[in-house]
Amino acid sequence: MTERAEEQPARNRQPRWRKQDIAADFGASLVVFLVAVPLCVGIAVASGVPAELGIVTGIVGGIVVGLLPGSSLQVSGPAAGLTVLVADAVSRHGLPALGVIVLGAGLLQIVLGLLRLGEWFRAISPSVVQGMLAGIGLVLLLSQIYPMTGATQPETTADKVLGLANLVTDALTQPAAMLVGLLTIATILGWQRMPAKVRLVPGALIAVVLASAVTALVGLPVATVEVGGLTSVLGGLGGHDWGLLTDPAVLGSVLTFALVASAESLFSAAAVDRMHDGPPTRYNAELVAQGVGNTVSGVLGALPMTAVIVRSAANVQAGARTRASRVMHGVWLLVFAVLLPGLLALVPLAALAALLMHAGWKLLEIPRLIALARTNRPEAAVVLITAGTIAAVDLLVGVLVGLGVAITKTAWDVSHLSVSTTSTAEGVHVMLRGTATFLRLPRLLQLLRSVPSAPRTELDLTGLRHLDQACLQAVEQWASERRRETGRVHVMLPIQAS
Repeated sequence: MTERAEEQPARNRQPRWRKQDIAADFGASLVVFLVAVPLCVGIAVASGVPAELGIVTGIVGGIVVGLLPGSSLQVSGPAAGLTVLVADAVSRHGLPALGVIVLGAGLLQIVLGLLRLGEWFRAISPSVVQGMLAGIGLVLLLSQIYPMTGATQPETTADKVLGLANLVTDALTQPAAMLVGLLTIATILGWQRMPAKVRLVPGALIAVVLASAVTALVGLPVATVEVGGLTSVLGGLGGHDWGLLTDPAVLGSVLTFALVASAESLFSAAAVDRMHDGPPTRYNAELVAQGVGNTVSGVLGALPMTAVIVRSAANVQAGARTRASRVMHGVWLLVFAVLLPGLLALVPLAALAALLMHAGWKLLEIPRLIALARTNRPEAAVVLITAGTIAAVDLLVGVLVGLGVAITKTAWDVSHLSVSTTSTAEGVHVMLRGTATFLRLPRLLQLLRSVPSAPRTELDLTGLRHLDQACLQAVEQWASERRRETGRVHVMLPIQAS
């Protein structure tokens, strides 16, 4: 069934903007707004860009993407998973190039959606996805532990790992930032034990407000967010900016942003669909919507966006019923950015770093990885290889390596090969079943060598689903050698090899 055919039943199940849904959507929008504010600011600061740009992306994700068809309840905005990519792009190409990269990624997403390639993102191995998220979590932990403790952050991953040994000692000499960071994490963890009604107020917001209040009241010597204004950070694209698209490195960033943002958004959509019983996501339409949002963000020079599982889950759990909740959350972000931007100057950088460290730890999903290792070690290996490569090299290389390993593993699993040997009065009958490809050539040779010598040998290959050229040549060579040794060898080939 096509997306267009599915659209009408979905509309019949859930009319838009029903009066009885307004109250529920209004309340949910406030909850999502409170979740989004600290995350938008923290992700922007961790990415090395002005804090206001994170708010701008949240506004575009709420109002622009929120109005477009695709998914009804998931919420878009700046994502922790793109922090690493943005920070790397800004350090390599400069802040002015960010708008061009995000714009290019958005246009590419629109093209992918119009070509109806959104569904293909669902075919990516879950182990690669888990590895990608775990790798992002590792990078977040390594990159944010330094600002959380007030230390200077090394540039390379190797230096960050080596610097951990001296980090505690250095932090103890100036403990204020570390205390603020620990207070933030302790508040987030403690808030999870509060009653459900109390937890409607997001723990991340409570943690950041508490850390900001303590910092201001005690006068702790810690760095805080630098605040300008929306007009000071928003910049259009000039004619010289378009020339950046001739740089292969910039084009590589465009491709990486588009693929990672698309994958994260559509994986989030699959997860959010399982949380509610409303209309399911139309993946191609959602991909176009994300592309439009990133195109607008790029024009404004803001951060890239994805659908974010944290905000989306908060939206569903708060009782949202239509897309009105996510649109209203974007309106509240706009009101906050216009009327109350000065509040951001009270937020300690250590608190935001701690907030992202907590997010990075959740992305690791250690219990899930341990459970996977107990039941399926090869799949767990794909997760570890993907995550390790992302942490050691970069996100795109890690995902590509993970996909390569997953494809190789699948091909190996599909190439299952078994043998049964039956002794008869005339000799030996050998039956091979499964798939004989070059990946199983060593196994095939081992099986053939184990066939006992007999006056007559029948090698029945008709049970094979596939026999490639490498294995066929090996069979023919074995048959020739066995004929010279025992005399009579009869090979029954499968149809495709005969």
